[in-house]
Amino acid sequence: MKADILSDDSASTSPFNRSAQHDAKRIAILSQAARLFNYKGSRATTLHDVADSLGLTKTSLYYYVKSKDDLIYQCYMGALELHHADLDQIEKRHAGAMKRISTYFLQHFENWLAAQEGKGLHIAALLEIAALKGTQRKRVEASYIRLFKRLREYIRQGITEGSIRPCEPTSTTRAIVGSVDWTFSWLHSIPREKVRTIANEALDIITNGICGGGVPHSPLKIFHEKKESVCPEDFNREAKNRLKQEAFFKTGTRFFNTQGFTGTSLDEIAEHLHVSKGAFYYHIKNKEDLLFHCYSLSLDIIEGIHTQSPQLAGTGLEKAELTCRRVFYVQNSDEGPLIRYNTITALPMERRRQILKRTDKNNVDFGAFLNEGIKDGSVRPINTLIAQHLITGARNAAMDIKRWRKVDSIDDAAIDYFDVFFNGLRPRKNG
Repeated sequence: MKADILSDDSASTSPFNRSAQHDAKRIAILSQAARLFNYKGSRATTLHDVADSLGLTKTSLYYYVKSKDDLIYQCYMGALELHHADLDQIEKRHAGAMKRISTYFLQHFENWLAAQEGKGLHIAALLEIAALKGTQRKRVEASYIRLFKRLREYIRQGITEGSIRPCEPTSTTRAIVGSVDWTFSWLHSIPREKVRTIANEALDIITNGICGGGVPHSPLKIFHEKKESVCPEDFNREAKNRLKQEAFFKTGTRFFNTQGFTGTSLDEIAEHLHVSKGAFYYHIKNKEDLLFHCYSLSLDIIEGIHTQSPQLAGTGLEKAELTCRRVFYVQNSDEGPLIRYNTITALPMERRRQILKRTDKNNVDFGAFLNEGIKDGSVRPINTLIAQHLITGARNAAMDIKRWRKVDSIDDAAIDYFDVFFNGLRPRKNG
């Protein structure tokens, strides 16, 4: 009977409630681990780092997690549970599809800001799902797919009720999710007092698109020339070595994209290419070196696309849109793939900075097309820096589109995919 004196709330916060204390410590551990994983990467973060940052011993930490892999798994499942809980609350408060999507989009910024201000939990960016194994990976992927399907259903609902213009629901959802997932990589550069303003400007781009003139953007027709591999003459050893290295880098990229850094084996790559380990290691020093070169090759390709785009289009909007489609084509054709930035934290800081410096330069070049579009009227007045980040996030998530939807034409799929950024979700009065 004495237990009845305590209400449910007071019982849960009682210092004598061991279950509540255990749950509170576990949540604190997952939040702190998520913060470190997002900044340093899971590979560079040790259990000692997590324990030390919380004033715990490593032995104490093992009471809550079995290993670092288990900690990553728990962080990812915790993040997905929070996202699903957000959707549960949104669905209770809002019936309209557009309102649900808008609220969910803004909630990501609110969650990030709350964590930075110490008012909420740090939420792990789902960067290395591919590194998980067995049942853990299946459970995380199943929860992620369920989240994706819930969001896609909002798009379908909005099209039916007329609050969202006709679009390809799977591609549109994938693009929005990619842009949202990418926020962890750039919001830290925004003053906290401006985060909500930035969030609303980002939502405006998703809602109304960047196209100027009041009518939907009509994509230009382009022809993707298939590059033929030319085998160099026998005596041209340098050219042959270059082709071999490119084959190693492209195959390495596929493995890193699908299996993560820790799940990728150099011996497995050598076996896949039907080359001896000796021949492989003649060109590749170690796994970290291979990853760095995979990023470098992808950046070389993107820089080439940025250089060629002005020759194929007229307005700034056309240059930006063609750039997106050509990158998408490489990502999803035999010319690619390009590396996913999910593995960037596996690089040591010095090499990571080199890659990010080149990436920032590419983003600035892309932003120049958008600024040109504002001047020529093809792009409406927007914050081009935000547009760059949103589209970069979507481009990073554009790999393996065939795993998400049927693709008859890669270029048509690219048009569907980026349509939300150029034309927005909301129906246009004149189109």
